[in-house]
Amino acid sequence: MSHSQYHFHPRNYEEMVTAEVPGYHRLQAAVAEAAAARPAAHILDLGTGTGATARAVLAVLSDAQLVGVDESTDMLAVARTVLPASADLRVGQLQDPLPAGPFDVVVSALAVHHLDRAGKADLFRRVAGVLAPGGRFVLGDVIEPVDPADVVTPIDGVFDQPSPIADQLTWLAEAGFEAEAVWVERDLAVLVGVRVPSPAS
Repeated sequence: MSHSQYHFHPRNYEEMVTAEVPGYHRLQAAVAEAAAARPAAHILDLGTGTGATARAVLAVLSDAQLVGVDESTDMLAVARTVLPASADLRVGQLQDPLPAGPFDVVVSALAVHHLDRAGKADLFRRVAGVLAPGGRFVLGDVIEPVDPADVVTPIDGVFDQPSPIADQLTWLAEAGFEAEAVWVERDLAVLVGVRVPSPAS
């Protein structure tokens, strides 16, 4: 899952990632299914890449307005060709301030594992801050499995820093989410966090 190799080959990205991540399409389907659990009008996609996740989510939430963020202008150029003209695609990193909400759903697939532990916890707090009360954060990603035999996705240990499900559920809870793992296949998982309304909201 080396980030650098995909960065320079956006048009081959899907072919490359499916070769390295056998469950890629099942992961995307699980993300879209979780995102569509309730109606949504505004969606934020973090790590849009070539638009595969956004396209899958918009297929089931067709009336939603999408904001997508990715650090690669080349990736976003490809995404622009497959997403609706109304999609608002922006260049940015996961560490940057997030687009202003409120969003009904925030999705991210195969991007957050590039952050270290502190970076993930910080992102989860910031995602909670742009979600509407009751909004959903759907995270599909490479994880550190309990059983080392379940490691099937190549990682480089530099750009790729997957974390265990249990740790990520803890960070989501600390950020104000009711969170659970809704889909797990070896070293891939989809986690869903529902933003708990604060007493003031």
